[in-house]
Amino acid sequence: MSASPGWYPDPGGGQGLFRYWDGRAWSAAISPNPSAPPPSQGLIGGGTPQQGGQPYGQSGAYGQVYGSNAYANYQELRNRKSPIGWWIAGAALLIIIIVVAVLAIRAVTGGDTGTTGRGPVGQPSQDFCPPENTASPDAPVSHPADGRVHGGPVSYPMLGTPWGPPQGPPNPVPFGTDVQTQMVLDQLNYDGQGTNWVASILVAELQAGDGFFTPEQGAQIVVRCILGAFYGNHPIESEVKVNEKATIGGHDAWLVESQLTFDIPRLEAKGEYLIVAVVSAGNRSGLYYATIPDTLPELVQPARDTLQKLQVDG
Repeated sequence: MSASPGWYPDPGGGQGLFRYWDGRAWSAAISPNPSAPPPSQGLIGGGTPQQGGQPYGQSGAYGQVYGSNAYANYQELRNRKSPIGWWIAGAALLIIIIVVAVLAIRAVTGGDTGTTGRGPVGQPSQDFCPPENTASPDAPVSHPADGRVHGGPVSYPMLGTPWGPPQGPPNPVPFGTDVQTQMVLDQLNYDGQGTNWVASILVAELQAGDGFFTPEQGAQIVVRCILGAFYGNHPIESEVKVNEKATIGGHDAWLVESQLTFDIPRLEAKGEYLIVAVVSAGNRSGLYYATIPDTLPELVQPARDTLQKLQVDG
């Protein structure tokens, strides 16, 4: 007996995110909207092994798997026919869910569990990103005119054509301050409402962390925010290519690279390559974030090369 296909709270620990179950295996697609249509392809994520037709595990989009066998345990419990067994099974499942939730919250809060819990399946949490900074904005940061693009404590050599000049993003990003970005136009007014789709490279001071999170935890927060808030309610498949400790300019860092796949109405791109690096700079954290649509594949290598030239300024 198998649970019905549908969106269920992400067993990989994605707070407020949902993963699709096709009746046999977990999808690679995640979505903040449990009412989203089923993903059309790529239902088996990352070649994940299975046992007995039940989900054996699933790589999370931004970190270690927490309690990935909980759903398999749930299905096994459904087959028990004794009423007493059902009560025991329900209690065991509740314990599993609580443990998974606590571990997931600890993974992105550094141990602080004083956060809003996940609501029912029909009411997903929107707490994907760090709380917005409500303090008075600081004066614009002055950076040297040295041919580099500076954001917070990090910088990279300014890119030439086809990249545009460095600028602040059109809208503030929820996870960074002192943000500078270079962009290449991919599709003009793709939604008929004046929204452009672009390739971009961004550097900033990481707002989530400020010395309180490790680079790994900071990277998890940024990727969670990107996947949960930047693509509306559209399901996103995330195939993680790199998720590892790194060193940038002699400083501890964490690097995540992932191939994202989606199907957004009227958008020509059907995916993009994501690169996120968080660098520890004393009591500050620097962020490098690049996203390259699959319609501009020639820009992936320059984005990687630029990361190699990232410098910690202080």
